[in-house]
Amino acid sequence: MAHIDIIGHQLADSLKKHNADYIEVHLEESQSSQITYRGKKLESVNKSSAVGGNVRAMVKGGWGFVSFNSLSNLPKRVETAVKQARFVSGGGSQLAEVEPSVDTVLIGTDNNPVLLPLADKKELLDRYNEIIWVTPGIQTSTINYGDGHKKSIFFSSAGSYIEQERADVTLRLTAVATDGNDVQQVGLSLGSRGDIRAIQDIDDKVEEMSRQAVEILSAPQVKGDKYTVVLDPVLAGVFVHEAFGHLSEADFVYENEQMRELMTLGKEFGGPGLNIVDSASLPGLRGSYKYDDEGVLATKTYLIKEGRLVGRLHSRETAAKMNEQPTGNARAINYRYPPIVRMTNTYIEPGTTSFEEMISDIKEGVYAKNWYGGTTSMEMFTFSAGEAYMIRDGKIAETLRPVVLTGNVFETLKNIDAIGNDLDMNQGGGCGKGGQMPLPVSNGSPHIRIQNCLVGGK
Repeated sequence: MAHIDIIGHQLADSLKKHNADYIEVHLEESQSSQITYRGKKLESVNKSSAVGGNVRAMVKGGWGFVSFNSLSNLPKRVETAVKQARFVSGGGSQLAEVEPSVDTVLIGTDNNPVLLPLADKKELLDRYNEIIWVTPGIQTSTINYGDGHKKSIFFSSAGSYIEQERADVTLRLTAVATDGNDVQQVGLSLGSRGDIRAIQDIDDKVEEMSRQAVEILSAPQVKGDKYTVVLDPVLAGVFVHEAFGHLSEADFVYENEQMRELMTLGKEFGGPGLNIVDSASLPGLRGSYKYDDEGVLATKTYLIKEGRLVGRLHSRETAAKMNEQPTGNARAINYRYPPIVRMTNTYIEPGTTSFEEMISDIKEGVYAKNWYGGTTSMEMFTFSAGEAYMIRDGKIAETLRPVVLTGNVFETLKNIDAIGNDLDMNQGGGCGKGGQMPLPVSNGSPHIRIQNCLVGGK
């Protein structure tokens, strides 16, 4: 991988010669492998590598962008990006000021999952597939495993030169059961920053997933109504990411007049115990990094603090346009795309309530766990829980068929009246936006209790 280092240093010195307000270059080398099962059969095994990069140039507020998968003739790529930027220029260039950084952030070969033999990974996944199919009633299943290692170099006309490495592992399993009249499914998602141990020795979880898919077939469906609902850390984390995190991405807010009115800083969105954070500076999570794809140092950004909106997520450009501080949230899934405003590790900070205390005074409610899917539209959301249980007289009661939760995100945040002391982060997800997916992120929460939550059912 040494050659992108050499090329990077050679090109970095020449950027200031061009007639542009700002230029940045990304060079990248990556390796990845994927293994997929559908039903009892191995469907595909792939291992690939890629080399490429991009140039972004700004001239009088207009951006030029060129991506390439050959590292030859890079000075010409820079010239082309500058020429493109001149075509669309017209306003003033606005980028929030940041100190240039020169740094190297390496992980070493010991944490590169791509180097592990494909045969060893297949042997592990074969075992999980056998566990799924031991359970009577399983109709089909899917297993999707992926890993990757990427080395990137970022340098800019402002003087930054940053080398970074990252690794990633994901595993998603789904068991689908049928009794001839109905079909139900349960999924399991796991991931890590390259540590293969995160997906090893999960036989018990795989067995439980398959058993639950079959059990749900005979479970009753909840009566549709408003309930006191308790969300587990996984579903609460997905809720805060999908329903609120995307509303906090400044490009979305800046470009939408209705959202600017809704997302006014200082506005009360919840009780004094509600704190929502996005932070890439947390160590070891899939959304973590030291510098974003604009060379901005990662930060811990409070979105809601003590119930009030206090921040949002920024690139350098959105921070300048909104006269706010950059937060280090400009990310691109790979060198083929320009960076856009994205979440990292988004979570609700823990409170002081234990799970037992949270459900103790609920006469009739719903406990919703895990996630299956969902949609958001502006401030409205609809989510499907992967598992659900009735709460009766302060105790977890019968299993339910998966429930659908729907509502207005701002009303729902205000209806959170208890926040658990048991923060847990879900590392199995990937985020999509602007055609760039799945971007490595994590989300999490303690258990939370929501009053008057609309639950779909019979």
